[in-house]
This record gives sequence, C-alpha cells and structure tokens, in this order.
Amino acid sequence: MIVAAKTEVTEVLLVEDNPGDTRLTLEAIRDCEVPLNLNVARDGVEAMAYLRREGRYSNAERPALILLDLNLPGKGGREVLAEVKCDPELKRIPVVVLTTSQSEDDIAAAYGLYANCYIRKPADINQLSGIVKGIEDFWLTKVRLPC
Repeated sequence: MIVAAKTEVTEVLLVEDNPGDTRLTLEAIRDCEVPLNLNVARDGVEAMAYLRREGRYSNAERPALILLDLNLPGKGGREVLAEVKCDPELKRIPVVVLTTSQSEDDIAAAYGLYANCYIRKPADINQLSGIVKGIEDFWLTKVRLPC
C-alpha cells in the first residue's frame, strides 16, 4: 500500500505597506511550487504583534521566513529587524530584506542587524517573479530551516 506524504504548507510573513507591492508579491508567489501561506503585515507594529502572537494574532503560525520591507510607517523595517534578531524566540527566523532602497547605508545597517540577505525589489512583475522564484528555490527548497 502506498501512502501519500502529507504536504506541509510553509508559512511566510510579508511585511509590506504598499498595496501595489503586496499585490505584485502575491502574484509572483502564485507560481511557486512550494505550498506556502503568505501572511501580510502592513507595518512594523502589526508585524511584531503577528510574530509575538499578540491580540488577534494569538493563534498565528510561526513563519519559516520573513520578507521585510525597510520603508514602513511608524515602526520601520530596521526596528523590526532589530527586534526580531534580539528576541530569543524569533531570532532564528531568516529575514530577507526585500526593499526598493539601494542605499549603501541601508544595506550596511540591515546586515549589521543580522539580516540574512538584502534584495532590491524591482517594480517590474516579471523581475519580481524571478526574485520570488529565487527566494523560493533557495530559502524554501535548498535551505533547511529551523522548526
């Protein structure tokens, strides 16, 4: 008798305030081969509430990967990254900075705060699809992530 393996869904948290960029990322993720559930936080405060399972996020699944924009209202991406990497419960979650900023200061600051990688987000859907496919291929297929 052959028993089909249970397909696990990978949880990913996208921290993005721009609805257009969120939509483009969602469209790009539709083509992913790895089954994933993309949760969206629209700002840094919402992202930290989700990650800490506070309030309406009390039953949220811990993401295997965080896609983080740096330019967020209120609590910015740098602050979120610093909080995640200083929190013993969250610091092992890989954080991919996915942002439009090309600033050398932003790049240096992100790596100084222990970002796992820094990717400049293109405006073109085809280029973004390629980047999302690369993230999927590397982070969700090749890399062994912590539970």
